[in-house]
Amino acid sequence: MASEFSALLRRLRRDAGMTQETLAERAGVGVRTIRGLETGERADPRVTTVRLLADALGLSPEDREELLAAAVRRPGHADGDGADGPSNKGAPPDGSAGHGDRPDGPTEHDHRPDARPVRPVAERPGSVLQEALADVGEQLAQAVAARWQREEEHRQVHDPYPLPLRWQPAPEELTDHWANIRRLPAGVRHGPLELSGRLDEIVGVYGRIPSGRLVVLGRPGSGKTILAVRFVLDHLKSRARTHAVPVIFSIGSWDPTAITFRDWLARQLTRDHPGLAAPGPAGPSLAAALVESGRVLPVLDGFDEIAGGLRRPALEALNATTLPLVLTSRPSEYAAAVAETDVLTSAAAVSLIDLTLGDLADYLPRTTRKARGGDPARTAWDPVLSELGEQGGPGGPGEQRGSGEHGERPHSRAGANLAAVLTTPLMVTLARAVYSDTPGHDPVSLLDTRRFGSPEELEEHLLDNFVATVYRPRPEHHPGSGPRRDVDPERARYWLGYLAHHLTRLDTPNLEWWRLGSGLRRSTRTLVTALLIALTTGLVDCGVGSLFDSLGFQIPDALAVGTIAGLMFGVTYWFMVAAKDTAVAPSGVRMKMGGRDGKAVRRAVRQLVIGLVVGLVFGFGYGFIRGVHDGFALHLGPSMALRAGLYDGMVYGLAFTLAAGPAFGLLGLLETPLDIRSAINPVSLLRGNCRTVTAQLLVWAPTFGLLVGFGAGVAIRFLPALLGPIAWNTVSSIKMGLISGLCGALSYSLSLTAWGQWVVFSRIWLPLTGRLPWSVVGFLEDAYERGVLRQAGAVYQFRHARLQDHLARTYRASRAPRRPERGR
Repeated sequence: MASEFSALLRRLRRDAGMTQETLAERAGVGVRTIRGLETGERADPRVTTVRLLADALGLSPEDREELLAAAVRRPGHADGDGADGPSNKGAPPDGSAGHGDRPDGPTEHDHRPDARPVRPVAERPGSVLQEALADVGEQLAQAVAARWQREEEHRQVHDPYPLPLRWQPAPEELTDHWANIRRLPAGVRHGPLELSGRLDEIVGVYGRIPSGRLVVLGRPGSGKTILAVRFVLDHLKSRARTHAVPVIFSIGSWDPTAITFRDWLARQLTRDHPGLAAPGPAGPSLAAALVESGRVLPVLDGFDEIAGGLRRPALEALNATTLPLVLTSRPSEYAAAVAETDVLTSAAAVSLIDLTLGDLADYLPRTTRKARGGDPARTAWDPVLSELGEQGGPGGPGEQRGSGEHGERPHSRAGANLAAVLTTPLMVTLARAVYSDTPGHDPVSLLDTRRFGSPEELEEHLLDNFVATVYRPRPEHHPGSGPRRDVDPERARYWLGYLAHHLTRLDTPNLEWWRLGSGLRRSTRTLVTALLIALTTGLVDCGVGSLFDSLGFQIPDALAVGTIAGLMFGVTYWFMVAAKDTAVAPSGVRMKMGGRDGKAVRRAVRQLVIGLVVGLVFGFGYGFIRGVHDGFALHLGPSMALRAGLYDGMVYGLAFTLAAGPAFGLLGLLETPLDIRSAINPVSLLRGNCRTVTAQLLVWAPTFGLLVGFGAGVAIRFLPALLGPIAWNTVSSIKMGLISGLCGALSYSLSLTAWGQWVVFSRIWLPLTGRLPWSVVGFLEDAYERGVLRQAGAVYQFRHARLQDHLARTYRASRAPRRPERGR
C-alpha cells in the first residue's frame, strides 16, 4: 500500500542521512515528487522513479527489492486475496508457475475444465527482477511479432487467404502417457485430450495441453513452419504482459553435445535480437535471464534438420527439462529418435494431414485472374480441378472434363499424379507461383503425362520452375528503372544451386557470408589467399616504392616482397585456419586493455609467437634476396653477393621480428569474439565487420610501420659491430616503414579477418570462377526480396528445405562430367 511505501522511503532516506532536497538532486527528480511519495499524496509511484531513488540512496539488493515491492503492491494484492483473483498458494516453492513450470500456464481466465485457476508468478508483486524482465519481454514480443508478420507477407500467406492446414492426433507410440501430459497426480487416470484442429485454432488446441509441450509432425512441405509462425502471432495477440513470449528457433543448428539447451536458446536470442546481449539483472545477459525465468516459450522448428547422430542426445536433453515448448519435425526422423530413447516427455503429438480436393477448388481459382470473355467465374484452373474432381469421385471440386485443346490425355493417370502432388502447402504454393502468378502459363500442362510421367517428375518441375518464375523479367522493372535488377533465370538458378550445394557440404541450413569460401578445398583456399596477398603486396610495394627509387629497381623488389609475403601468410593461414577446416569468424575491437580473460591473453601470446616467427622468416628471406640481387647488380661476384644477402637478411630479419611479434600480439589482444550478436541482418553484420577491419588498418598499419622503423634502428645500432658498416639513411627507414605498414596490414586483413576472406572468395574468386555473381550482396538481398531466401538474424536460409535440396542436386548434376558417347 502507499502508506507502507511512504514509511519505508522515509526510513531509508533518514538512514542514508539525506534531506528530501539532497535525495531529489541525486535522483534527478523534483522535491515535490519526493514529498508527495513520503506523505502518500502520490499513491502510484512509477517503477522507473523508484529505481532512481534506490540508486540515489545506494540501497543494498535486499532493501532495493523491498522498496520496489512496496511500490508495486496495491490494495487487494497483498496475500493474494483481493479482487484480482485467487492466490498462487499451490505454486511450487521454487517460484515456478506450476503445470510443468509453465510461466504462461492457466490463469483465472482459463476455461479449460481440467485447469486450476493459478495466477502466473510474475503477476504477483514484489520483485524488481520480475518488473524488469516483464519490460524486456514486452520489447521482445513486439520484435518477434514484427518479424513474423513481415515473413507472412513475404510468403503471401494471406493472399488471398491462408491455406487450410489441419491436423489430427499422432500415433500413440509418438505421444507420452496422457496422465503425464495432463500433469495428473499418481493414481489418477484420464483419457486423451481432443487435439484435432485447423490453422486458426492452434493456440486454442495448445491451451488444452496442461504440460505446455506439443510435437507437430508433418512430411516435407506440409506447412509445419507456417503453423509455427501462425502459432506465434496468434499467441502474441492473446498474451498477457507477464506471460512467456513465443519465439521460433531453427533447432537444426543445435549441437546438444557441445552446449546446453538453455545456453543455446540464449545464444540464439542474442543472435536474432542483439539488444538482449546486454548484461541482465540476474544473469550474464538479458537473453539468459529471460530463458532461466521461463519467459520464453521455445517454438523449435525443424527437429529433423538436426544431424542424425545428434537427434537422440537432443531428445534426451529436451527431456531433461520441463520447459513448455512446441517442436516440429518430419515423422520418420522423430520416430527414429523416439525408438532410440523415448518420446518427448509430457508432450502431446499431432500430425498434419493432406490438403483435400475441396481445399484446392476453393483456393487455386482465387489466386489467378478471371477468364476474359465468356463466363467470368471460370479460371485457368477449372479444367485441372475438373480432372482432379473425377479422380476424387462424388463431392469433388467439379464435374466438367478438361477441354481437348491440349490433345488426348489419359485422364486417370494425369489426375492421379497431380492429385498426389498437390496435397501439401509447399507444392500448392509453387503451383500458384508458376501458373497463377505467371502470365502465359497454362496449368493444364500439368496434366500432360508425356512430360510428367510420375508425381516425382511433377514435383521436380514445380521446384525447377519456381526459380524461373520468381526471376522472370517484369515489365514494370526495366534496367535502371528501379531498385530490382533483372537477373537471368538460368544464371540465378546456377548461383543459387552453388549456394545450396555449399550448405549441403557444410551440413547446415545457415548461409553465413563469412563462410562462403569454406566449401572449397583447404588447399584451394590457401593457394587463392596466398596468391592474392602476393599480388596485392607486390603492387603496393611497386607503387609506393617507385616514389623513392626508380621503377627498374622497384619491380624486382616488388616481386621479392610479393612472393615472400604470399608464401609466409599462406603458411600462416594454413596452420591458423585451413588446417582446422574452419572459417575466420567476424570479430570486434576492444580498446580497453584491462579485464582480459585467460583465453584472450593466451590468444595474444600465441599470435605474438607466430608474429616473431613470421617476421624473422619474412625479414631474412626478403633481405637475403634483396642483398643477392644488389650484389649481382653491382657486379660484386657470387661470393660477395651471397655475403651481402646474408648481411641484409640479418638486418631485415631483426627489424621485422621486432615489429611483427608485438604487432600480431597486440591485434590478438585487441580483438574480441563478436559471434553475430551485433547484427540484426547479414548486411549490417558485413558492414560492421568492414568498419572493424578498416579501424584495424588505420591503427595497425602505422603501428607496424613504426615498429619496423624501430626494429631497423635497433639493427643499425647493434649489428655493425658484427657485420661491419651498414649503409642506411632516414629515407630508407621511411620507405620501409611505409611499405611494411601497408603491406602487413593488407596481408593480415585478407588472410585472418572475416571481411578479408569475404573479399578474397565472395568478391573475387567465386565470381571469377562463375560460381557467384560479382555483386553477391545485391544478389542475396534480391533473392530475399523475391522470396527464395529468408533471413534468420545474421544469416540467410533457403525458404524451403525441399528447394535447397533440389537446387543442390541440380547444381551437382550440371557439374558432373559427362561420359563421351560411343561412336557408331
